[in-house]
Amino acid sequence: MDDLTFPPGFLWGVSTSAFQIEGATGEDGRGPSTWDTFAPGQADVACDHYHRWPEDVALLTGLGVGAYRFSFAWPRIQPTGSGAPNPRGLAFYDRLLDALCEAGIAPVATLYHWDTPQPLEDAGGWLDRDIAYRFAEYASVLGEHFADRVRMWIPLNEPMVTTVYGYAIGEYAPGRTLLLDALPTAHHQHLAHGLATQALRAAGASNIGTANHHCPVWPRSNDQADLDAARHLDALLNRTFSDPVLLGSYPPEITPHLPAGHAGDLEIIAQPLDFYGVNYYEPQGAAAPGDGNPLPFELRPIEGFPRTTNDSAIVPGALYDLLVGLRDRYGEKLPPVHITENGASFDGIHDTERIDFLEAHVRSAHSAITAGVEVRGYFVWSLLDNFEWSKGYAPRFGLVHVDYETLRRTPKDSFAWYRKLVRS
Repeated sequence: MDDLTFPPGFLWGVSTSAFQIEGATGEDGRGPSTWDTFAPGQADVACDHYHRWPEDVALLTGLGVGAYRFSFAWPRIQPTGSGAPNPRGLAFYDRLLDALCEAGIAPVATLYHWDTPQPLEDAGGWLDRDIAYRFAEYASVLGEHFADRVRMWIPLNEPMVTTVYGYAIGEYAPGRTLLLDALPTAHHQHLAHGLATQALRAAGASNIGTANHHCPVWPRSNDQADLDAARHLDALLNRTFSDPVLLGSYPPEITPHLPAGHAGDLEIIAQPLDFYGVNYYEPQGAAAPGDGNPLPFELRPIEGFPRTTNDSAIVPGALYDLLVGLRDRYGEKLPPVHITENGASFDGIHDTERIDFLEAHVRSAHSAITAGVEVRGYFVWSLLDNFEWSKGYAPRFGLVHVDYETLRRTPKDSFAWYRKLVRS
């Protein structure tokens, strides 16, 4: 990688999320989340980060990264999703943030990574507009308590996943299968983002952005029916989540499915952002729907590329296409970009495949920088092997291997590779 030069101040980091690594789901006043209900007991220990965080901060220090992206657990801060904060929850993150700052590692905080407090889900969850206002109150608590230490703020991680996987097809918590009737959850998450951004700034926080999932959509053919299907799928997976925050509008394919009066919220939603986070893993294929399909598209696998152990196609060049496409679509409305997640599942500690994956994607990001896209940071998913949602513990995305019986951490070869890259 010595042939590449990145801009001064380019930020190298790694990412995790609370439910995937913390464990301690019933300790120190934490309330239940939708994921505790959806996957009972499965993450009660996870990586035991709640107790082993000093060891994990030492790993971050050894890795040499400039930033660590983590998430606050909403039910650890507000066990019912509203009301006074839990002091023991705040104290845990005080300890973590103080250690990161002492180590010279910039904390990058995500407020919500899919672990909705169960009482809020019982009241309607993201289908209910009121949750956006509860989220803003939660953001105020975090801003007032942590603004002095958090370097970058991300209100919601990948709202597309909550909408599509959680409410449309039921693969993730809360397990609803509403198909396109799930789209009000996208709007309510956007409203929550806008209100939280206002609340954070009012509390003295700065450097606020996003972490949106993006995947280029490839039509099966150049037939008009396949092209139309790809356009609809692109609207659902990508533009529904980028257009409102950057343009203050929704794609026309989506507006018939949104709540009445949604346009009145767009000024709140389109708050000025300091950065735009991109989470990229793979493209998605699309084709015209067959008979009996109520959706305007069908999903198709991406063929002809190597695959990860999580069965994802490995297409580094699509990251370049994605970044240039965002620049071309949004122009001056696109803030500086951070790649807030990029990684892959491979087995073993001698993980040459992961090194090859990361190198190819870093090169693709560098090509986008050369093409004029203002990319300012790159975060590997993930620091640790962890609980991978509906797929359990089988996929291993970490730079550090976790033995789930002993919880021993063992840095992989990719850890050493990334350390050398960061330090160069």
